[in-house]
Amino acid sequence: MRYGFVIDQRRCIGCHACTVACKEENRVPLGAFRTWVKYVERGTFPQTRRYFSVLRCNHCDDAPCVTICPTVALYRRPDGIIDFDGARCIGCKGCMQACPYDALYIDPDTHTAAKCNYCAHRIEVGLEPACVIVCPEQAIIAGDLDDPKSTIARIVDREPVQVRKAEQGTRPKVFYLGADASTLSPELQAPATTYLWAERPRAEVDLVKMVAAAQRGDASGAGALSRPVYDVPHQVRPWGWKVAAYLWTKSIAAGALLVAALAGSPGWGSLLGVAAPVLSLFFLVLTTALLIFDLKRADRFAYILLKPNWRSWLVRGAWILMAFGAVGAVWLFGGLTDRGDVVSATFVPAILLTLAAAGYSAFLFGQAEGRDFWQSPLVLPHLIVASLVAGSATLSLATVVWPAGVMVAGRYVSHPGDTLGALMVLSLLANAGLLAVELGTRHPVRDVAKAARIITHGGYRARFWGGVVVTGTVLPIAFVMADFALTLWPLSHFAAILALAGLWLWEDLWVRAGQSVPLS
Repeated sequence: MRYGFVIDQRRCIGCHACTVACKEENRVPLGAFRTWVKYVERGTFPQTRRYFSVLRCNHCDDAPCVTICPTVALYRRPDGIIDFDGARCIGCKGCMQACPYDALYIDPDTHTAAKCNYCAHRIEVGLEPACVIVCPEQAIIAGDLDDPKSTIARIVDREPVQVRKAEQGTRPKVFYLGADASTLSPELQAPATTYLWAERPRAEVDLVKMVAAAQRGDASGAGALSRPVYDVPHQVRPWGWKVAAYLWTKSIAAGALLVAALAGSPGWGSLLGVAAPVLSLFFLVLTTALLIFDLKRADRFAYILLKPNWRSWLVRGAWILMAFGAVGAVWLFGGLTDRGDVVSATFVPAILLTLAAAGYSAFLFGQAEGRDFWQSPLVLPHLIVASLVAGSATLSLATVVWPAGVMVAGRYVSHPGDTLGALMVLSLLANAGLLAVELGTRHPVRDVAKAARIITHGGYRARFWGGVVVTGTVLPIAFVMADFALTLWPLSHFAAILALAGLWLWEDLWVRAGQSVPLS
């Protein structure tokens, strides 16, 4: 049994009866929608035609929202319905990023995720979904796709139906009959800042203007066939500065131990045995705090451990961070007690766990399948290189408080700053190379090309070129090289500050740009 919908767009009159019935049946609060009608127009006056797109959860057979949900709040029932349990939801918003169809929202009353659940409570007592009952044109057909005698199965088998974003591989079960392709694909619609009978929220207008500006003069924006003239409001960027800050603090936490384990030596003294694990554990605590405070239901954070979905990288990442923290604590114990053997014994597990801690977010963002920009195979190496940049820069700054090295006649002849500076330069060069490949090469996916262009030529170009490239990459390299030539330690410290600032700017731009292209 596999329940699904057919939306007959030849019949739909855009009356919004389905939207109203859904809101009344499921007590959907104001400003939120489980199903909605989008008006799209095509052509120029007087040869203009308006289409009505009924949009909702697609109850995918391979639903990415189910995979990423860390607490099994979203699950696939035996009858194919993707249902949710609000009592388990922690409000991480991962499902909103995973859904390519923009079908989920955060309920303003319960602060948990919600979406169309096929009116499962009605199905269980033999009734049809509320939207099906009220549609005056019978444009919504529901039923079992596996039952060859059902109306919906006969339509899907015999008629030229379409689905939204088939290339995502989610196997959606909402089929459209007689739909114009441009009404189902936001990438084929010209950005619109105004609607007929509704005022777009300021955040949406600003985002639309940014996307439109990035498309001008670029081939990625040349395929617009229609324009939206009415839509419901959508949440702009569910993940904000806290997620970007989490990536930054996690890079520092992982990088401090990774650099110390790979490049450190006993001559570093307390910088190796104490400073590195202290900094790592401090920024690990900040990382954990940011993750918790970003949850809409932070009081349920423990559900990640108590009610885990082991397929979710949110869960796997939590356990990686705990194991990483344990190794860091053992390292610190060895450093505080002058047990060099204990510190040395932690090097191998520390390297493995720092790589895991730095890199697991690549798989987490990979599960956010709705955001094509985050699906790049370069995310994993980029995160590891970022941890090397962050670790070498942070330890370089730490030498101000924890001086270390070998002194002869009152002067350092072997200083960790030499090693850290060289590693910082190499890491920054590798980071710049990854940026050039990720943003400068041709992108086969239109949404990825748009997001990249927003960074390099759109609203974020000043922060990218001025902040990430010049301030965060070119100047730090120049200062470190000048330090090597002139032996002026403050130059390396200043370079470290700029490198960390540039890394923060990139994480923020990457998170923002990935959420800038509309999903519906």
